Amino acid sequence: MTIEKLLTHPDKVFWPDEGYTKLDVARFYEFVFPKMQPFVADRLLTMERCPEGMRGGCFYQKAAPKGFPSKTIQHENKETNYVVGGSLETQIRLVNLGCIPVHTWQSRAKNPRKPDWVVFDMDPGSGEFADAAKAGLLLKRALDELDLISFPKTSGSRGLHVFIPLRVGPDCDQVLSFAREICQRLADAHPETLTMEHSIEARKKRVYMDPFRNGFGQTVVAPYSVRLREKAPFSVPLSWAEVKPSLKPSGFNLGNYKKRLSGADPWADFFKNRQSLKN
Repeated sequence: MTIEKLLTHPDKVFWPDEGYTKLDVARFYEFVFPKMQPFVADRLLTMERCPEGMRGGCFYQKAAPKGFPSKTIQHENKETNYVVGGSLETQIRLVNLGCIPVHTWQSRAKNPRKPDWVVFDMDPGSGEFADAAKAGLLLKRALDELDLISFPKTSGSRGLHVFIPLRVGPDCDQVLSFAREICQRLADAHPETLTMEHSIEARKKRVYMDPFRNGFGQTVVAPYSVRLREKAPFSVPLSWAEVKPSLKPSGFNLGNYKKRLSGADPWADFFKNRQSLKN
């Protein structure tokens, strides 16, 4: 398959300052897809369409366009026909629609109420990744105490995502309850720096620990997803040794991804470490 044949206006510029185009985004996904595919295969996707790139706004779309692989799900009192990820062709066709990031469910399409990972979203009220990194290390310590193996990644923006691979079994409500309990324990133990406050004003500069992406129908930015941010960063899987306040997430971007992605993969054994929930 030649990806250019799946694109209209491949030279359309999405990042004027850097000059990155729709074709650049497609080539990135073509290069990274062997690593990315296990994290999007048979998963329901919500589209974030940004047809003008950095020059314009974005909008979310759940309904699958005609001709895309899809599955109909009863959600929010209505039926929605979602795109199902898994093939490079689907990914490139999404790019053609201006879908720069990839937002995926925590479960597979064949069993949408049964997640196969838990995700924690560490969102720094200060806007500084350093604070998200510090919060992530506190979370790792709490998970280590439960003998749970976890995997960190940049959100591709200012935050940190922490994943736990799961054995399929618990309903998403049970997974959400587990994640909420962990976050609440940490917020209670570190009230000056961590919070579960929904109000942005009430959070102040604390790190908001978001467990709610584990709820039914909620999504998270997939590993390796490009983000519509300055410098065109992507969500990069990390080792815990790399999670430091000094890390600059924008340093992983469309301009240098081959160097990073040609090296060792810190998430290579992700699905070999499926675990049961503990609390």
